Amino acid sequence: MRPFEGTPTPKEIVKELDKYIIGQNEAKKMVAIALRNRARRKQLPESLRDEVAPKNIIMIGPTGVGKTEIARRLAKLSDAPFIKVEASKFTEVGYMGRDVESIIRDLVTLSVNNLKKEKMKEVRAKAEKNVEEQLVDLLFPLKKSSETIHEKSVLSSDNMSVSLPDETQSQQDDERYLKTREKISRKLKEGKFEESYVEIKVQEQNMPFIEVFTNAGIDPGEFAGGGLGGMFPKKSKNRKMKVKDARKYLVDEESEKLIDKDKVIIDAVERTENMGIVFIDEIDKIAGAKSPSSADVSRQGVQRDLLPIVEGTAVMTKYGVVNTNHILFIASGAFHVSKPSDLIPELQGRFPIRVELDSLTTSDFRQILVKPKNALTKQYIALLGTEGLKIVFNKSAIDRIAELSAQVNSKTENIGARRLHTIVEKVLEEVSFNAPDLTEKEILINQKYVDERLTDIIKDVDLSRYIL
Repeated sequence: MRPFEGTPTPKEIVKELDKYIIGQNEAKKMVAIALRNRARRKQLPESLRDEVAPKNIIMIGPTGVGKTEIARRLAKLSDAPFIKVEASKFTEVGYMGRDVESIIRDLVTLSVNNLKKEKMKEVRAKAEKNVEEQLVDLLFPLKKSSETIHEKSVLSSDNMSVSLPDETQSQQDDERYLKTREKISRKLKEGKFEESYVEIKVQEQNMPFIEVFTNAGIDPGEFAGGGLGGMFPKKSKNRKMKVKDARKYLVDEESEKLIDKDKVIIDAVERTENMGIVFIDEIDKIAGAKSPSSADVSRQGVQRDLLPIVEGTAVMTKYGVVNTNHILFIASGAFHVSKPSDLIPELQGRFPIRVELDSLTTSDFRQILVKPKNALTKQYIALLGTEGLKIVFNKSAIDRIAELSAQVNSKTENIGARRLHTIVEKVLEEVSFNAPDLTEKEILINQKYVDERLTDIIKDVDLSRYIL
């Protein structure tokens, strides 16, 4: 196997990001290098590997220009454990609220769940085969003994006496029984029993309500789920459900039995430590100006709490200790009011790479509407297509929507590409509402159509502030 087999090159990463994000080439290059460096680190000798720390990134730019989308697509591309958090949601230790270590606890929980799903997929075929047998047993229970079947067959033989030796009768019963099971199994595979009801045992957590009083730094939900959850036994109860529903439940249950849960946890923790990505949004909200106000003191407290996590520390989780030395942190913020230098110096040093994202132009809006795989126009065409409508956006409509989006962003708040959602929704409002009743099944969206629905609103700045 070649050293970097399966790992995309920086150019390939950027090319993949281009499918979803317009522009922002500098930011794409930086995250592509950061991702490739993780693969490079794996090729180093173990003595040097631990010394190479990830180069954390701060992305600076107005809202709606692609900061979050870049990080999210990067994580998907690398198949890495990824979590997005908002810096403003955390409080300094000692205050009520979530502490920053919960970021790592959530990340490793996510990693365990994702890896568990991967392993369950690998054994799914075997689980489905086992479940088919279980369903046959539920539809046609296993015989208890030859004697029982013999007695039943005698009773169900139209009151006619059978003068066969017990051994011969038992053999015939066995053959009849197996043939019936085969017939039921065949019909089950053909989907003949999907609507039939069976009774299965389902497990439920028998956990009484407990009011937990905690200090800041402890997540009550995790404490209850991870700590107290194991103290209370799981009870089984019989529940009737359709075969198709029972199959789903039993396949999941069987798949979980077939995987090695301990190895899943070990591998997930290792994956979190070496491949985890934490995206900290709105970091500018905790970058207050240097003043003695209580709000700024609290913000600086959150920054101080973030320091060890970003630099590298050991965090205790319900899956064991997780080391954060090699987790990649990507922070972002608009920095309208504050600036990166308002962060405490120690935290600034933990984010050595800074990249500024550009505000979106009319040309960018035009491309965003049609180019990405998940372009907004493609989404609406597909959505309204479910109602039997064919929506056609011509070039003049795309140009006009892009122009109006840039215009509204310049006159009111600049919310980037999110403005397109507002404007396109307003343009298609009547069509979306009346779609089930429309007799005309092809709707052409052109410049005239757009202007009829938006021009009056655009002209009135105060009105556009509220509506667009």
